[in-house]
Amino acid sequence: MRQSTKILAALLLLGYLWTSAEGMAVMSVDLGNEFMKIAIVKPGVPMEIVLNKESRRKTPVVVAFRNNEREFGDQAMNTAVRYPANAFLYLKDLLGKKVDNPVVKHYQQRFPYHNIVPSDTGTVMFQIDEVHLRSPHSKPSFGNTKYSVEELLGMVLQEAKHLAEGFAEQPISDVVITVPPFFNQAERRAMNLAAEYAGLKLLQLMNDNSAVALNYGVFRRKEFNGTAQHYMFFDMGATSTIVTIVGYQLVKTKEGSYTETNPQVTVKGVGFDRDLGGLEFQLRFRDHLARLFNGQKKTSSDVFQDKRAMGKLFKEAGRVKNVLSANTDHFAQVESLLDDQDFKAKVTREELEEMSQDMLDRVAKPIEDALKVSQMTMGEIKEVILMGGGTRMPKVQELISKATGRQELGKSINTDEAAALGAVYQAAFLSKGYRVKKFLVKDANLYPIQVEFERQKEGEAVKTIKRTLFGRMNPYPQKKVMTFNKHTEDFNFRVNYGDLSYLDEVDVKNFDSLNLTKVTLKGVKAAHEKHSKDAESKGVKAHFRMDESGILTLDRVESVYEKAPPPEEESTLAKLGNTISNFFSGKSEEEGNVEDSKEKDDKGKENGGEKSTDSKDDTSEQDKKEKKQSDKAKEEEKEKKEEKTENKKDTKAQKEEVKNEKKEEKTDQKKDETPKEGKADKGEQKGNETTDKKDGDAAKNETAEEKKPPKPVTIKEEITPESEILDLLPPSEDAVKASIKVLEKLKQKDEDKIKLQQAHNALESFIFDAQDKLYQEPYEQASTEEERSMLREKLTAASDWLDESDVTNTIQEFKDQLKTLKDATYALYERVREHSERPKALEALKDMLNYTDMFYKGVKNLTESLDDQPYTEVEVTTLEKLINETKSWQKTNIKAQKDTPLTDKPVLLVEDIAVKIRALDREVKYLMNKAKTFVPKKPVKPKNETETPGNETKIETPNNETKSEEEGPAEGQADSTTPGTEEPVEQPPPPTEEENKNNEEKSELPESEETDKTGKEDKSSESKETDSKKDDEHIEL
Repeated sequence: MRQSTKILAALLLLGYLWTSAEGMAVMSVDLGNEFMKIAIVKPGVPMEIVLNKESRRKTPVVVAFRNNEREFGDQAMNTAVRYPANAFLYLKDLLGKKVDNPVVKHYQQRFPYHNIVPSDTGTVMFQIDEVHLRSPHSKPSFGNTKYSVEELLGMVLQEAKHLAEGFAEQPISDVVITVPPFFNQAERRAMNLAAEYAGLKLLQLMNDNSAVALNYGVFRRKEFNGTAQHYMFFDMGATSTIVTIVGYQLVKTKEGSYTETNPQVTVKGVGFDRDLGGLEFQLRFRDHLARLFNGQKKTSSDVFQDKRAMGKLFKEAGRVKNVLSANTDHFAQVESLLDDQDFKAKVTREELEEMSQDMLDRVAKPIEDALKVSQMTMGEIKEVILMGGGTRMPKVQELISKATGRQELGKSINTDEAAALGAVYQAAFLSKGYRVKKFLVKDANLYPIQVEFERQKEGEAVKTIKRTLFGRMNPYPQKKVMTFNKHTEDFNFRVNYGDLSYLDEVDVKNFDSLNLTKVTLKGVKAAHEKHSKDAESKGVKAHFRMDESGILTLDRVESVYEKAPPPEEESTLAKLGNTISNFFSGKSEEEGNVEDSKEKDDKGKENGGEKSTDSKDDTSEQDKKEKKQSDKAKEEEKEKKEEKTENKKDTKAQKEEVKNEKKEEKTDQKKDETPKEGKADKGEQKGNETTDKKDGDAAKNETAEEKKPPKPVTIKEEITPESEILDLLPPSEDAVKASIKVLEKLKQKDEDKIKLQQAHNALESFIFDAQDKLYQEPYEQASTEEERSMLREKLTAASDWLDESDVTNTIQEFKDQLKTLKDATYALYERVREHSERPKALEALKDMLNYTDMFYKGVKNLTESLDDQPYTEVEVTTLEKLINETKSWQKTNIKAQKDTPLTDKPVLLVEDIAVKIRALDREVKYLMNKAKTFVPKKPVKPKNETETPGNETKIETPNNETKSEEEGPAEGQADSTTPGTEEPVEQPPPPTEEENKNNEEKSELPESEETDKTGKEDKSSESKETDSKKDDEHIEL
């Protein structure tokens, strides 16, 4: 039964894996401002970077609209040069920003040809240029088509999903997307919305610096120990610079009752500059090239006024900037830059550094900020590791070395792909389909978040109270609970950013609002009126959570009350039941409370201290003594019953606990304070089991006096919060659904475009191929001139139709044209194929006939020489008949085919030849398999008993086989005599002369080698039955 259950479970697991393996792939997107890198993990592929349509490992983050179609990647970049108003790039900085934000204004200065309008929520929307195709130099005329930044980035993520699914060859929905660590709450929510538009299930928004640190640590996990090792990552990307200090060390974590030791990376400090990146270097270099062209006086036009020419210079500036990272000088050149005039000029690295000196002076600032917030010095940093394309500039590396005091900088990681690979490792860890080695990541919150609320005391003015919820550099994910002790009426509070004085004035202005949320709590007064009469208020508790993506949410709000313990007059059994009930209902607060454990006690005293004090004053000293004695007696009686119950039920649990403690003593030399406190509490609950015996009765009395009363019943009344988002209003549900529908329509349109292009290409390819084949010799021999003329006319007509086709033609029309041509050429193509493949097929039939004929002759000889033969007469006759019929069919049809013209339908078809070959092969395989499993019968000879030296008794069988009693029974034969004894054996009658003659003839018959090899096991099993039968017949015990 147990084995069958295991088999059933294995089959169910196999079925589950078979059905779910197709959807187990996960992906990551390192979404930069200039490029995105996509990585996947799927069964059989641990971590791999996805190649795009151009077989490149990184794809430009740009979406363009041309001819009412979307374009991505390199194709969109080409459109950005010719029609810059309809190509949208460097979008990520605009996420979660309102139109009047300084970042948006700076973007408009860099890309003035875009028309930006506000959305219903005040965020950025782009109006599409709809008449740009008339002339690249025409003034753009903007239409009614508008797309928000979230929708445009959703399109980019949709393309990333499409590339990943094509690379993985299966659908993918789970994704981890990287974002800069300086993204605030509004920006993170906007990125979450873009992923929703793309149809992706967002597992986590992971800070790109943390993803890089994770990728660096995963491949070096054996180098870390219990002592923290600190590294600095310097990342200069397209638009920003981020410096991160992280610490790697092994930490112990508890999973249930097990303690694990895993590596952990913790973010200790972050410094950043949102405007220091490669884009600013490229824009300045573009303007420098434009000034050089105007200085050459090749045309009277100003290159700065031509958007297309500036787009070409922008592209060339990026290329030359990258070349100057390895060379001191290079030529910049653009063909037909303006008014059909070419541009060529020599530029040097020194010129690039001089025009960017003010930017280079800002390189050291993020390093200083990261060291300051981490409260560390460079002496504690083990290595400085470079990231990002901007760090390839020699001058930047020189300034980093100077700021850090390090002569050598770490270049051991792939600056382009490290973040994508670290994020996809995290995606595999978060998904349910993979089991990866744990590498814990503790990220840090860069902006402090606080809660503000008003409180008024009697006779005093209203006072605004501020409490920090998540401080600067607090790790996350994390949950916290804030308790409002003094509120018994409905009230509201606000969640805002805290003190941001450590940021520059420009960075603070980038926040559209420092206020995050306003929360109104209704129902507090009603809950208080409902429970205040028979219960004590413990305040209103708000449960906050900052998830793995760094997004703050309010999970729930509840008003908590505690009832007094049950009356003491109850029976001991009822009291015991209430105690157990209170134990489960009076659960402690979730971890992460804003207050420390000490603060909880203090606030609890403030909230209910007066009431408890009044009740104590009303009680006399004598009543107190009697109550203590009564409580002591009842507690002793309760302990006795609990000890009996525990002795019966917890014996096994105690044994397991002892084993676990022994294991923990071996692995953990030092225990934390939390387990010690837990053991102490456990000892108090069991009635002072840990008290030293030397203390005697005095210690027992002291314990009884200090013993806590039964826990009160906790009542939690859910309060429904009404939240109002203040920093960035999210779109309505209808607006979100509408945006998703728009992107789905665009996606379907792209798919239809691909299918239409495939149908067009298939028809065009068939026409060219057919026209060429009609002039080839095999097709001329297999067709008449009249037939070829008819086919050429049809192909010419289809070619003319194809040339006149446009975007209005449907996919079905192309398919119908292709089907018509295939039907017309089918007969000719089949004749040519038959003529070309027939000689090979006839040669294969000839070889099969020769092989079958030889096999038949061997079978015939074997059946004539053996009495016990493996084949029946019918089987041999059937094979002979099949061979003769096939030879006759072959001869007849070859002659008929020779008499048939090549232009007529063939008489001898390749498929008919294949049928004959399969029939011969099937019959031969059947006979061969039968010979392999054939076991010839053993001849039977009479047994004779003879005496041998050494007092051994041997039994002679009719086959002259002997058996020694000391040797024991033969393999597979039962022992029929007792060793060391001789038993009378009944002798069989002597064989007749005719039997002897037959036995001799049978013993001389040859056995085939194949039968001996394949039938060993069958012979041995048959010999067991034969020998045992012999013993039963001829041996009497």
